[in-house]
Amino acid sequence: MALKITVIGTGYLGATHAAAMAELGFEVLGLDVVPEKIEMLAAGRVPMYEPGLEELLARHVAGIEGSTGRLRFTTSWEEVGAFGDVHFVCVNTPQKHGDYACDMRYVDAAFASLAGVVQPGSLVVGKSTVPVGSAERLAELLPEGVELAWNPEFLREGFAVRDTLHPDRVVVGVRGERAEKMLREVYAGPIGEGSPFVVTDFPTAELVKTAANSFLATKISFINAMAEVCEAAGGDVAKLAEAIGYDERIGSKFLRAGIGFGGGCLPKDIRAFMARAGELGADQALTFLREIDSINMRRRGQMVDMARHALGTNGSFLGKRVAVLGATFKPDSDDVRDSPALNVAGQIHLQGGQVTVYDPKGMENARRLFPTLEYAESALEAVRGADVVLHLTEWREFRDALDPAELGEVVASRVILDGRNALDPVLWREAGWVYRAMGRPRV
Repeated sequence: MALKITVIGTGYLGATHAAAMAELGFEVLGLDVVPEKIEMLAAGRVPMYEPGLEELLARHVAGIEGSTGRLRFTTSWEEVGAFGDVHFVCVNTPQKHGDYACDMRYVDAAFASLAGVVQPGSLVVGKSTVPVGSAERLAELLPEGVELAWNPEFLREGFAVRDTLHPDRVVVGVRGERAEKMLREVYAGPIGEGSPFVVTDFPTAELVKTAANSFLATKISFINAMAEVCEAAGGDVAKLAEAIGYDERIGSKFLRAGIGFGGGCLPKDIRAFMARAGELGADQALTFLREIDSINMRRRGQMVDMARHALGTNGSFLGKRVAVLGATFKPDSDDVRDSPALNVAGQIHLQGGQVTVYDPKGMENARRLFPTLEYAESALEAVRGADVVLHLTEWREFRDALDPAELGEVVASRVILDGRNALDPVLWREAGWVYRAMGRPRV
């Protein structure tokens, strides 16, 4: 008989995982403690923008015409306990307020509730990103006869559906053969397509996600540090990145200098990693991450300084109109958590600038976070009357569809600052714009 799966927590990770498990052929029950979220998901809608996710839900949510009916949602822990053979815990682990450490209250609450209803012989699988050592502690909360496994998630916002259905690897931390066997059954589809299945102990599985994110953050901050050196020496960071990217030991991915990384994972994960290393007495091993974080945050202030210099106003934004293209922390997402783009927009606004923002998907979330900024319904309206235009999120719409000549007709001054090094400098300069980017020579 096929395994029945539950997913605890139906946020970004949980909603995607539940829909993907249904797509792989399993009967799935998703749980959340927020009734409004459950109502939305039960209607086949998602509370965030993620390409392909709503369509995937519609194919499987019970009650939707033409669906397989394999996916349902509930707020009942008792129903979850009676239903599931494998329970995936996918709740959020944010950064603690005023601290680098990870806030485990939602994970702890989920395990405490699940422990009271879970049936003997079932498997609980942690997917949340947690400090190393958490699985060992959480295993003690589960009743006898219930095993724990740790299966870290590696979702990229904008590619989450693909990353779940066709992962580049599946990592499972287990204590016994039975847990491994059940997870091999869960992931039989991806394994059959060739996805590597890596079996580890608890601590290693917990470390994989934070180690991967730390390496990625290091690579991004490295090229941004090189941009700072290029600016001082008159070099071109884009050509530098191209040249070193041909080295197979380095590779070209994530070597585009800009205003740095943000979002709900990368910044908080490397900070939590540092905090946990300190608790383990291994803080010196990760001191470099403090500088990685510092470089990343510094880039936002440097973009503000670049805008101030471009305006030539002796350090003042007062009376100047600034257009910001992009609000989300990355394209193909509506996530504005710790967004470098919104941070820059907010800094300029606080310093007296009249800031107008446009983003293809993140406007509603941006308004909630920064209600005092102005918002436009299109890029053309955002730049109208602007003294300087800032390109801060690399949406395809901005990179491929903006017409420099058309925008040039409505701005007050044809000056664009490319905070992502993603636009074509030749195209913009031929249309009469002053184009500047971080770490690139001025022409």
